Amino acid sequence: MTRWLPLLLLTAATTASADPRAPILSAARIKADVKTLSADDFHGRGPTQPGEAITLAFLEKRFAALGLRPAGDAGYRQTVPLLRWTRETARFDLSLGGKTEALRPGVEIAASSRIVGTTTLDRAGVVFVGYGVVEPRLGYDPYRGVDVRGKVVVALAGDPDVEAGRDLGFGGRASSPAARTKLAEAQKHGAAAFFQIHDTFPSSYPWLQLANSDAVPGYALDTGSVPPAFGIRGTLRNDIGVALLRQGGLDYAAAKRAAQRADFRGVALQGVALSADVRTSLDRAVSHNIVGILPGTDPAAGSILYGAHWDAYGENAFDPPADRIRNGAVDNGTGTATLLEIARAFAGAPRLRRSVVFALWTAEEKGLLGATWYADHPALPLATTAAQFNLDPHVVLGRTRDLELIGVGRTPLEQDLARVAAAQGLRIVPEENTEAGWACRASTSARGAIWCAGVPLRASGSGRATMPNAITRPATRSNRAGT
Repeated sequence: MTRWLPLLLLTAATTASADPRAPILSAARIKADVKTLSADDFHGRGPTQPGEAITLAFLEKRFAALGLRPAGDAGYRQTVPLLRWTRETARFDLSLGGKTEALRPGVEIAASSRIVGTTTLDRAGVVFVGYGVVEPRLGYDPYRGVDVRGKVVVALAGDPDVEAGRDLGFGGRASSPAARTKLAEAQKHGAAAFFQIHDTFPSSYPWLQLANSDAVPGYALDTGSVPPAFGIRGTLRNDIGVALLRQGGLDYAAAKRAAQRADFRGVALQGVALSADVRTSLDRAVSHNIVGILPGTDPAAGSILYGAHWDAYGENAFDPPADRIRNGAVDNGTGTATLLEIARAFAGAPRLRRSVVFALWTAEEKGLLGATWYADHPALPLATTAAQFNLDPHVVLGRTRDLELIGVGRTPLEQDLARVAAAQGLRIVPEENTEAGWACRASTSARGAIWCAGVPLRASGSGRATMPNAITRPATRSNRAGT
């Protein structure tokens, strides 16, 4: 890990005189902080849960010890107001060819509703809309000529070219922003419910990651009003999705190929119906970002932003009683600990011309909410922020010969990064699993809200080509979805 982290310092500082071989950062300190942050004492660092207060106190103490200037609403804390939807009860019955079977929440189906009270489906018809992506630029509109009002819309995971073997205009294997508009399209066309068929490759995560978090509350930023409610949304286990397509006369693999075409139109699945009752409550909650500034020597020179999310999945009451804490050592104890070490290095070095902002976001796992709030309420103007560096998370592989860059071709920082990497004997390589959509997440969500304001983003992994005797698999504790 320490092999490539000095790049962050050198790129931000833009100092050619520093020795690139100097041990600027300490792997031992990072490891110690990861161990602390992921201990059971921190209760999984869940926003609005008991672990939040413990985590915030730890981070505030570290920022204060480094002499960072508080940049929150009160000290280092920036208040992030939240809306919280809690699923109280849920029942789902799927009818295939006249035979009805119950779908168990967290087993065959993962779903919720953001309509307060009870949302009911009574043998609602089901329409398959392929990938569910509407892209006028490329001629894709599976809703054209199809009436989905009051029906259940079912879509494939990913976008049309994620498994096509060629670029159909969505970026090839790489996940595109269009894949994140499916729910909105279903809502716009009047659907009563939306489900995606889970598939591990285009989703980039296993079914159990969804299933184990099925009953966890949903969150959104509280901007003073409740957003327009949409009914039931969620994901079907793959075999359930395959079965309902088969009942409607469609083969799963053939349906994928057909849906890759721009002329694909939605198909009403005959003999398929879904009934459901989901009861949901809504309340308001508050969480916090932690923000500190290391002032530069020239107020007119602007700033650099380092960001990482401090939160993990917290404690899940629906997990087995023996271990309900999802410790979050890798995601994102590593990024949080790395930011603290970078802040320590900056605090102990001569001041830069630019100010350096260190922000630790809340509620990333709830929908990238803390960083999105920060984008609208920055500590220093985004218009004069020269660059942002995202630390989320780091693969625990030890020293590597390369630096994996997420979203090649998307940031003007690449040439500087390549130059500094070469000075350390490293080479830049593109990310391997582009279908995971990390570049899309970086450019269209929390960090992207800052990027879209004109701030260049650098997001990367720690490389794959390990040095001799390096650790070749994570040695940190893993706990279900909250590794």
